[in-house]
Amino acid sequence: MSTFSKEEVARLADLARISLSDHELEQFAAELEVINASVSRLKEVVNADIPATSHPIPLTNVWREDEIVPGLDRDEVLAMAPQSDDGKFGVPAILGEE
Repeated sequence: MSTFSKEEVARLADLARISLSDHELEQFAAELEVINASVSRLKEVVNADIPATSHPIPLTNVWREDEIVPGLDRDEVLAMAPQSDDGKFGVPAILGEE
């Protein structure tokens, strides 16, 4: 006996604002049934002796260590800018403000 009917799939599709044909409703009802059966089978296998995991293989961080390096000199950077004003980059006004 199917736990997902075409009407239930149609209601879910309507809630998600997805238009489905009759063929698609039947197809998705069957696919949801397979998913439901798979989840039910997993529930039979799971017990307290098996710890929950998010990955079958332990993950390790692959990021490099942070290194503190000297930053750029502000005066040098501003010297290369087309326009600077009072220690900041100068840019054209775009909103008509001063």
